[in-house]
Formats: sequence, structure tokens, C-alpha cells
Amino acid sequence: MALSFLYLAFVRVLQLVRLSRRKDGQLAIEVVVVRHEVAVLRRQVTRPALGPSDRALLAGLSRFLDLRHRGRFLVQPESLLRWHRDLVRRRWSSPHRPGRACIPTGTVDIVLRLARESPIWGYRRIHGELATMGIGLAPSSVWAILRRNLVDPSPSRNGLAWAEFLRVQATSMLACDFFTVDTVLLKRLSVLFFMEFDSRQVYVPAVTARPPGAWVAQQARNLSMVLAERTRPVRFLIPDRDAKFTSSFDEVFRSDGSGIIRTPVRAPRANAFAEGFVGTVRRECLNRMLILGRRHLERVLADYVVHNNEYRPHRSLGQMPPMSMSPASAMTSPDARRLRRTDKLGGLIHEYKLAT
Repeated sequence: MALSFLYLAFVRVLQLVRLSRRKDGQLAIEVVVVRHEVAVLRRQVTRPALGPSDRALLAGLSRFLDLRHRGRFLVQPESLLRWHRDLVRRRWSSPHRPGRACIPTGTVDIVLRLARESPIWGYRRIHGELATMGIGLAPSSVWAILRRNLVDPSPSRNGLAWAEFLRVQATSMLACDFFTVDTVLLKRLSVLFFMEFDSRQVYVPAVTARPPGAWVAQQARNLSMVLAERTRPVRFLIPDRDAKFTSSFDEVFRSDGSGIIRTPVRAPRANAFAEGFVGTVRRECLNRMLILGRRHLERVLADYVVHNNEYRPHRSLGQMPPMSMSPASAMTSPDARRLRRTDKLGGLIHEYKLAT
């Protein structure tokens, strides 16, 4: 700032020397023009932005003006007093003065993450969690971090959000539905499938041409033995109002402690996960090949279900397969020569992996 002030003062001194050699008539005209320009600028700018060097120079030059002409000058006595108060305030609020140490950014991020992921925790509970991890921070600092980042207190943010509520319920829900496939000889086959909401894992018990109610109930019994190995039992089953889902079918799941929630009439979106799987299996598989018969369809669906459950990425699972929830290690510069392809369903579906 000192160099800027010296340079500005030197330039103005040269201008004064140059003006002192000019005739009084030309100087008077130039003064009138400059005053008019200043008046025009004052109508456009209410308060000009002055730097420290500008303030110092104008304050010094104002001492050489006559008291009668200071009213036309840009700098008024009130301006000089205000500038002096700003200097005093900066002098006694210098950032170099010792004070409380800043909280590291990593610690702030941890506090905000704990508050976001555990909405029932107050600032003292978060402080206790930090203490168990060896992070030294006062409870008042935790409270200040939450307040500074506009995080509401625990009673105001511990309400269960819809997304979290649905995610919790999805771990105990199962969807089921039928879809049909027409063979080469125009024989229509019915496919019964079940789908877990949380993992998107699909089960296809069997395929038949005429699914009576007793056959559907038997497939439900077969599936119940498979689902008995789940860590969390199925609380709700969501079928539609198809007549093939008889009371015997419902009783199989009720005996295991599961409730039946039927979708409304003509409301396919009420069972959106099941409808989504039907669309996917048709686009990726069934619409791209001809089915010869029931056994052929069973083999095709068996291969596709393995592909869906063990390899195919799902956006709702963070682009991970239903049965493989551990993400692969990230690579910065993969080698294309290590890419290996595995063909499924006669090359209709490709699976890729990087060779180690």
C-alpha cells in the first residue's frame, strides 16, 4: 500500500508542476470541465469506492484547499473522521492477534456427518462420540459448529423422513407378479416371480402354461423354505388382485407371519419394482430371442436370473449387483488389454471383468 501511495503522490505532483506552467485561461476552462464531469459522475455513483492510497492522497490534498472551497471537494470532514475510525478498528482487530485456534476442516466434516446420519443425537451425544474416537473438542465447539452450519437441534431434526421410512420398510417386503411369454408356436406361458425390495434379488420358481391356484400355492411353499434362511423375515407381500393368488397362496405367507397387501385395481405403479423387472427382462432378453417351449424358457430365465442377481448393476444399489454389495477397488489407469468378456445366453448378454 505504501508503494501505491508514493506512486500516486508522485503522479499528482507532476500534474501540479505541469498545470502551474499553463495559462490561467486554459486552466480555468479545464477546471470547469473537470467539475462538470465530477458532477455527472456524482449523479451516477452515490458513493465511490476509494482505496487506501486514494484516501491518503485526498486527505493530504484537502489540507491545501481553502475552507470556502472545501464544500465542492469530494472528501468531506465526515469522510476523514470515518476513515480514521476504520483505521482504529483495524488496528485493534488485527488478524495477527492471538486468539482461539481454528477447528480443523476434517473435524467439522465429521461433526456434520454425525449430525446428518444420526438425527436423534444432540450436541453432547455427538461430543461423546468424538471422544470415543480420540477427537478432542469441547461440547460448546460442537454446538457452535452445528449452529454455524444451520443444523437444527436434535428435537427438530429427529423426525423420520419418508426416504428413510421406506428404506427401513423395504428390508422386510416382497413383491410378486406374473408375466406371459409367447412361444414360436404362439403358445402362451406364464412366469411367476418374486422380488425382494431391499436387495432387488429375483426368484423365478417355475413356468407353466396354465397356472391353477393349487400350483401357485405350491410354488409359494417352495419359496418360503428358501426365504426361511433370511436374517430378516418377510413382513409384507405385495401381489396384485389376480385370481391365481388364492386364499391358499395367502395362507402360506400368513403362516410365516407375513401380511398380504394387494395393489389397487388397474394400478401397476403400486407394484413398481415388479413391473420394472418385467420391463427389464423383456428389453434385455425375451424381446431379442425366440422361445421354443417351456423348458427353453426355464433355461433362459435361469441364466438371466443368475446374471441379474450376481452381475447386473442396479442404480438403486449404487451400481452394485443384488448379491455382491462390496464395490470393486477403484483404478486410476486401467489397462484395456486386461478386459475379458463372458457371453451369456449365446452372446445376447455380455459380462466384463478386468483380468488380474
